[in-house]
Amino acid sequence: MKKIKEYIVNFINGFCMALADSVPGVSGGTVAFILGFYDKFITALDDLFRGDLKKKKAALIYLVKLGIGWLVGMVMAVLFLSRAFENNIYEMSSLFLGFIIFAIPIVIKEEKESIKGKYQNVFFTLIGALLVVLITYLNSGAGNTFNIDSFNLGTVIYTFLAAMLAISAMILPGVSGSTILLIFGLYIPIINKIKLFLHFDFTALPILLVFGLGVIFGIVFFTRLLRKGLEKRRSAVVYAILGMMLASLYSIVMGPTTLETSYKFVTLETFNFWYFILGGIIILSLEGLKNFLTKEN
Repeated sequence: MKKIKEYIVNFINGFCMALADSVPGVSGGTVAFILGFYDKFITALDDLFRGDLKKKKAALIYLVKLGIGWLVGMVMAVLFLSRAFENNIYEMSSLFLGFIIFAIPIVIKEEKESIKGKYQNVFFTLIGALLVVLITYLNSGAGNTFNIDSFNLGTVIYTFLAAMLAISAMILPGVSGSTILLIFGLYIPIINKIKLFLHFDFTALPILLVFGLGVIFGIVFFTRLLRKGLEKRRSAVVYAILGMMLASLYSIVMGPTTLETSYKFVTLETFNFWYFILGGIIILSLEGLKNFLTKEN
């Protein structure tokens, strides 16, 4: 029974990460941090490439469990939810605003020991917030898309580097990998290639392999840096993450402007209160589930 619950929770965690990763302005890393498995997730990624055989095996098993939920969530997002994000973007934006606002007090409570009395590190909150605001601002000029249909050296290098940066951002709470791809003009092209591949059009496979290799290299280099930061300078990293989460509210508000069919940013008129409350209910329910499983374990 305990193992079944563990599988269910890992599936839900991965599923929620994928839904967040698929929406410009929202980060899967935020979900991992809120639900309390961020350290485990980063450690598993690092151990998979750098650990001994025992650690590699444990990391692989955990990431496969998480990955199944992530894969299901991403396929749903690509095939079904992309239309909802286009047609109901203000409801979705309100949902994620509720998600983040209700989550921040939970994160502060969970990390109370690491941030209490270390208020000099509030400076890192500003740095984290400025990073997200800068990326969001750059994204305002990211209306053009990059042509990845012609498979040449320039396309390969560009896609590889963009994938490295995107996965690094995706891991960070508050920074959206989707937004990085939008800045590089690759968000729509990559989503379209994934759609083609899911419909068994294997002409999309070469560029998706290049993108996948960029993701792997980004994970290898970035997770070690982040893991060491959490181990040795946890207070500074947590303050920076809180800044990123706060600034991600701005990214979500501006999210509608980054869609293929651009909409006006979220205003008081377009804000949906009930979806905002639903976002809060979801995060509080997930927090309750996490606490229940912690007690069981």
